[in-house]
Amino acid sequence: MPLERNPFPFPQLQNDDDFVGSRSTQKSPFADNTENSQQRDPWNRLNRTPTLASARREIYHFDPQAPQDSLDFVIKSKYDHHNQFLSGNNKTLVQKETVTEAHGRILKNRKKEEPPAYDPMYPPLKIAAAQKNESPHCVEGAIQSHHSAATNRGYSRRHDGGFYSI
Repeated sequence: MPLERNPFPFPQLQNDDDFVGSRSTQKSPFADNTENSQQRDPWNRLNRTPTLASARREIYHFDPQAPQDSLDFVIKSKYDHHNQFLSGNNKTLVQKETVTEAHGRILKNRKKEEPPAYDPMYPPLKIAAAQKNESPHCVEGAIQSHHSAATNRGYSRRHDGGFYSI
């Protein structure tokens, strides 16, 4: 009999295959190794197609329009001091290439939607929107007629019999 008591009672499981058998949920190995699977499409196509950012990181990339230092970066930003005075730093340093489509670079997988050709037989609908949401019960700006509350005092009496003041 050992002098010390065993803190781990029987059965002692060293690994999962000892007393319970092999796991039935064990994942089977992949059919192909990683190198062969990476040579197939779409992995190969996606890996070899550069984005704008990855193409700019290449050693032979040269962009004459790119800012050379921080002053060029600020000067080429979209910020207009006359119209956007006291804007935050995040708005003053936005570059034109970020927010406009006319940056001269071709972005892959982005097709510009072309508007449909104009057909005089079926002109497009013209949608007009009001600048301000006004109440329909407001007298100001109403269409002039002899029954309007703003034009004829006879039709513009209050419920108590008084006249509206214009």
